[in-house]
Amino acid sequence: MADWKRGLRRVLYPAYEARVLRRMPDNLPKHVGVMLDGNRRWARAVGRDSAHGHRAGAANIEPLLGWCDEVGIEVVTLWLLSTDNLNRSEAELAPLLEIIEEAVASLADARRWRLHPVGALDLLPASTAQRLKEAEDATRDVDGLLVNIAVGYGGRQEIADAVRSLILEHAARGTSVEEIAAGVSVESIAEHLYTKGQPDPDLVIRTSGEQRLGGFLLWQSATSEFYFCEAYWPDFRRVDFLRAIRAYAQRERRHGA
Repeated sequence: MADWKRGLRRVLYPAYEARVLRRMPDNLPKHVGVMLDGNRRWARAVGRDSAHGHRAGAANIEPLLGWCDEVGIEVVTLWLLSTDNLNRSEAELAPLLEIIEEAVASLADARRWRLHPVGALDLLPASTAQRLKEAEDATRDVDGLLVNIAVGYGGRQEIADAVRSLILEHAARGTSVEEIAAGVSVESIAEHLYTKGQPDPDLVIRTSGEQRLGGFLLWQSATSEFYFCEAYWPDFRRVDFLRAIRAYAQRERRHGA
């Protein structure tokens, strides 16, 4: 891109963002899920390796949370690593996990947000699971935005884990199989999800132009609104976020109908 175009954007975008923010309606989402997609494709586009793309993506997480604070979002769920991603080669997975550990530790050190890991932590390397738990413990008393860190996360895995937890809970009480089956309900399963006690996401944002869920918050997103952004995650800007929030606010929610 020509230097004059970059300069023009630097001048115009802040004014445009301020106008969008001033005109933001009142019916904003409480919980936003974000699929941080496109790190590897962004890296290829700039002639770098995957690790460079993941680091650029990690660097964009803290600004996103600041934008969420700015408009009053209460809960954010960030999908950083799926269960399918755990099948990647060790050469790619090891540096990616290290980048995630560093990013989560940095968020915890900021003491601005309350972190909550969601995912099958038992499938992760012990060191990664430990860092996630430490971040949660370190921010437990922070009075700020609740941030779900989805690492080793898969929607099907979450539902299976929830049902398993429900069955084990009743089995420990000596409940019969028939009574367990009779007691299974939408509400009882929801009480065993990774996000139990939280509102379901009102809005799910996916970057990189892909228009599919890929297993993200399968249960919780049944009535969510979706917003697909063409930008790769490292290029996702404040103006892109504000557009997504504005698009949500302008929709007539039908809650899955």
